[in-house]
Amino acid sequence: MKIRQLLQEIDLINRLNSRTLELDIQGIADNSRDVEAGFVFVAIAGFKSDGHQYIEQAIEKGTLVVVGEQEITGLSIPYLQVENSRKALGIMARNFYGHPSKEKVMIGITGTNGKTTTSYMLQHFLENNGMTCAVIGTIQNVINGQKTKSANTTPSSLALHKLLSLSRDEVIIMEVSSHGLAQHRLAGITFDYSLFTNLHPEHLDYHGSMAEYFQTKLLMFHQLKANGTAVVNADNVWGRKLTETLQREGKSVYAIGRSSDCDLRVVYFTPTTSTMLVEERNETYQMDSAMNGMHNMYNTLMAYGTSRLLGIPKEKLLDSVPHFKGVEGRFEVSKLTNGSTVVVDYAHTPDAVSYCLETVKLQGAKRIIHVFGFRGDRDPSKRSAMLSISAEWSDRYILTLDDLNTVSQIEMVDDLKRLNETYGNEKGSIIPDRTVAIQKAINESKTGDWVVITGKGHENYQQSYQLPTISDRETIEFVIESE
Repeated sequence: MKIRQLLQEIDLINRLNSRTLELDIQGIADNSRDVEAGFVFVAIAGFKSDGHQYIEQAIEKGTLVVVGEQEITGLSIPYLQVENSRKALGIMARNFYGHPSKEKVMIGITGTNGKTTTSYMLQHFLENNGMTCAVIGTIQNVINGQKTKSANTTPSSLALHKLLSLSRDEVIIMEVSSHGLAQHRLAGITFDYSLFTNLHPEHLDYHGSMAEYFQTKLLMFHQLKANGTAVVNADNVWGRKLTETLQREGKSVYAIGRSSDCDLRVVYFTPTTSTMLVEERNETYQMDSAMNGMHNMYNTLMAYGTSRLLGIPKEKLLDSVPHFKGVEGRFEVSKLTNGSTVVVDYAHTPDAVSYCLETVKLQGAKRIIHVFGFRGDRDPSKRSAMLSISAEWSDRYILTLDDLNTVSQIEMVDDLKRLNETYGNEKGSIIPDRTVAIQKAINESKTGDWVVITGKGHENYQQSYQLPTISDRETIEFVIESE
């Protein structure tokens, strides 16, 4: 590919000569270690290091052209200055891989909670009705039916366009994180359907405020195609705000929720039986699900409504809904021989923890034993709210470790003690070793009790613990087998 083809729709600050425009490019890299002969190297100022400092290393490895934001002169090869390297990288990646999303039905799902469950439920509905789907998200990436572990909810723009170029699937379902949007990882992509699940306090250490968090989420809806549709949870206050914003801009909005003006409206819902009455186009009918809880009601509506917009008949969808059993690490239930129940859930925000514990209570739990912790280097402002919610809903809670990241264990345990003294009550205790905390909770449980383990979900542990296990699910199995 010629440089001039690679640079289509990119505004350059400096001017290039015709010889540079005709250079043949073999690839693109945003990490100097990945550079090969004939590549373009895109220098990005990151949070821990600045790619501009590695330009010489990239040149030594054979890069033909460097793209960056800083004003740099005196290089031995052409340097292209742009306003935003991350945006430029996305557009170049799109051009290099031949605009791979162009022929796909592109579906982006954003929101604080519910992205993963909604994406897999939507995949289930569509594939049950003859459409092939790729899924790109938190747990894994599924392309052409092949599963690979994902490093981030939303991959880098370079990795993303490469994945899209490999896909032979008709539909691409993407979880879109606020970090991914803020860092322009979606540059070069437009969506047929953009879904908004909800917005609750999260990542405020990164975004600064809920208003800024909302503005970041809004970026995905600016990437709707001209004939695209936004599917919005209008019961959420930020969803209502989004609906009003998009309608003012003349965009098509399909609202789901309980309000009378919703396109897909819940008339009646019983969380204990997962049955709901919904109204669509002046017709009311029953929908049965295998998934409990108010949060899963919304997840189901999001996936169902989007499937309807894609033209799948109501009768076929209603048959598909009860056959979706859930996602790994999302309200994953196990029944124990002693008559108790264990739940593993990814919930790591106040709202998600509240939904999880409330759902367990509605299932008739005699006692709730809650095991959870907080991640190091992650928004500490939500910790007090999560603890207060657990202290309210649980009959017993155990504070333990989650991923420490760069925080020391001593520092985190001290914070757990401080939080428990300030926001906890007599029902709580602290067991730093996560596997021992889970073991104690299970051993304490009796018939009718529910042990709820939140925070990690499908993820493996970052650090080692006393028991020889690498995840909450594996720890549960080890404890059961050891009895």
